[in-house]
Amino acid sequence: MTDARSEGIRLQKVLAQAGIASRRAAEIMIDEGRIEVNGQLVTEQGRRVDPERDVIRVDGSRIPPPRRHVYAVLNKPRGVVCTMDDPEGRPTVADYLGQHSRERLFHVGRLDTDTEGMLLLTNDGDFAQRMMHPSYELTKTYVAEVEGFVENATLKRLAKGLKLEDGWVKPDEVKLGIRTEQRTMVTVVLHEGRNRIVRRMFDAIGHPVRTLARTQIGPMRMGQLRSGEIRDLTREELGSLLDAVQL
Repeated sequence: MTDARSEGIRLQKVLAQAGIASRRAAEIMIDEGRIEVNGQLVTEQGRRVDPERDVIRVDGSRIPPPRRHVYAVLNKPRGVVCTMDDPEGRPTVADYLGQHSRERLFHVGRLDTDTEGMLLLTNDGDFAQRMMHPSYELTKTYVAEVEGFVENATLKRLAKGLKLEDGWVKPDEVKLGIRTEQRTMVTVVLHEGRNRIVRRMFDAIGHPVRTLARTQIGPMRMGQLRSGEIRDLTREELGSLLDAVQL
């Protein structure tokens, strides 16, 4: 991180290039005490920074460095294989890259073929490795439609944790949604990443999953993205994920 005030780029210019504010407006924001660099409040005009290395915040929100990589989110449809090429000719994630079809993207983590929802895609290896590393314990949120009427006692059993064939699993959170005699909607938050873990949890309590969708990874929600659509992460979304994995 930079500490020599005579090196780097003027902070006002960095903020303007990031689309935060004009240079003049950025100067006002500095005067108002709204800008931090590496955890320290900026009080003087003309501060120089290295946008590639310094952590810059406006009103507490992280401003990511200039993008040299692609960071995108796909709402993966059910039935799409989580790979870029399938020898069996099934639809793959590569079929949904849109404007990024010429980029060498890879998916961050996986979703089962019969699971839909939020899938991050990037060509930033360091970012992907951090996002998947268990030490950062990023939670994943799933919405499951399961068979039958799930009793309150069964939900409590699920929330307290279950012993599966490959070990113990305890959700971070379990929320009940719509419940009828035929089906129950349950939101499950986990930081586990074991194979088909959500489906195996519901199998263990006698309520097999009908449909399953991932809606959130760490602090980032997928939002209103239709099935099969892809978009770039916003500045705020990328900043929150960089913070979550300490990049």
